[in-house]
Amino acid sequence: MGSERVEMRKRQMQVHQEAAASVLQARHRMGNTPTNASNACCFCWCCCCSCSCLTVRSEDETIQRSTFERRTEGTNNCEESPKPTLEDARSWPMSFEKVMKSAAGRGCFRQFLRTEFSEENMMFWFACEELKKETNKTVVEEKVRQIYEDFISILSPKEVSLDSRVREVIHRNMLEPTSHTFNDAQQQIYTLMQRDSYPRYMNSTAYTDLLKSLEEPPPEP
Repeated sequence: MGSERVEMRKRQMQVHQEAAASVLQARHRMGNTPTNASNACCFCWCCCCSCSCLTVRSEDETIQRSTFERRTEGTNNCEESPKPTLEDARSWPMSFEKVMKSAAGRGCFRQFLRTEFSEENMMFWFACEELKKETNKTVVEEKVRQIYEDFISILSPKEVSLDSRVREVIHRNMLEPTSHTFNDAQQQIYTLMQRDSYPRYMNSTAYTDLLKSLEEPPPEP
């Protein structure tokens, strides 16, 4: 099993390297060549290769990255999300949409995903929602780059599971990053959570224990 995973990673690495090369060629044809295009490896800002240039980051970029990560990690953190009402929690089995439209629902569901080691799915979905709200082109491009590095790159420990079709769409969208660059990927992850994790959460002790805690009368003063 271990050797199969290594081979799979090698194949994925090759696919991403080829995709990066095709993006570079497309930018050459469009006359939109990056300033560092003389070094094809350094064009690979999306972290799809394991070259040494990935370790060469300026101090400014490192600071920007750490600031962005603190912001995205802290946003909508389950422990900081509002406590659900009993009525709210009882509505979640009706549909996955009920969970995702509730701030408390997203927080509790994210905590469950954390126990299943798939919290990155909710983090990616939420990062895409925040991206859609952004209108500043420079900020959009930075957020797109950051989301790619955090959740799409095969080198990231928080990589989400996407099929090859969606990954190809993402690489094409990277030519002109917009606030909707990851729409297809976000929908695929939403569907994955809806079909896979959501039913398990509804049947979990985490959800039943939550209902019990909400049904208990508050302690008398």
